[in-house]
Amino acid sequence: METLCIIPARGGSKGIPRKNVRLLAGKPLLAHAIEKAQASRYISRVVISTDDGEIADVARRWGADVVMRPAELATDTASSESALLHTLDYLAESEGYQPDVLVFIQCTAPLMSVEDVDGTVAALLEKSADSALAVAPFYHFVWREDEQGEAQAINHDKRVRPMRQQRDPQFWEPGAVYALRVDGFRQARFRFFGKTVLYVMPTKNASEIDEPLDFEMAEMVLRARQAATAEK
Repeated sequence: METLCIIPARGGSKGIPRKNVRLLAGKPLLAHAIEKAQASRYISRVVISTDDGEIADVARRWGADVVMRPAELATDTASSESALLHTLDYLAESEGYQPDVLVFIQCTAPLMSVEDVDGTVAALLEKSADSALAVAPFYHFVWREDEQGEAQAINHDKRVRPMRQQRDPQFWEPGAVYALRVDGFRQARFRFFGKTVLYVMPTKNASEIDEPLDFEMAEMVLRARQAATAEK
């Protein structure tokens, strides 16, 4: 089974400028994703899809292949799926390379582990699924405001306040890792197709780097992990 990992990393990040090459715990944010993919027991090849020369240079320094994507696939409104499909098409046309499984990792989840990557792929394979994603347990009460400005409970009955241990977990999607059967993805052109299954990752590994505070918090966690490893 040939398993390809694609990591999209465009140059135009507005929330955190140059986010993908910014140093996080001593290495570029992109490098954290590359290292997890390279350490996976399933992944055969790691490719970065980018529109940016500096990101391409960083990717190559960390041992990944690079596919340059056109500017129209690197805008704020361009979907991740469009970058994934472009990379698959490019590799098929230029090399005749046709993977069986696609692992899609996002740079914005640097706290995830190699076990989270492998767990997502294993869920796809062991459950005979078409698509899989990593999620984290979620026990929060969710609300919204209606058109009259009144608070409306979404995932609970506002008249009942069960203890955490009395509630079944829901799951949130940190955007860390996805596993997809390539043939089905090419037909559906969307990541959640066919039978979709979950891999439940530890909450401590779930993060999403969108704002500067997210970056600072990830830095603290990774530095603490490095210190704990050094003490062993």
